[in-house]
Amino acid sequence: MEGPAYPDAPVQPSGEGGNAHSIIGPISGALQRAGYVTAAAEFAANAMRSESCNELRQLAMRTVNVR
Repeated sequence: MEGPAYPDAPVQPSGEGGNAHSIIGPISGALQRAGYVTAAAEFAANAMRSESCNELRQLAMRTVNVR
């Protein structure tokens, strides 16, 4: 199994809320803080197209290091 595309942008899940925005916001922010502004925008766009929470979680784990 291949690791995340941006392992140097770790994200600690807050445990608050279970909606897509509670996943997308922290990951986009982590990518931006790590200097991956374009990747943050691409992640957010792809995440909004996710058809399920499971699909969104898989995208998140492929993108960043979820701790």
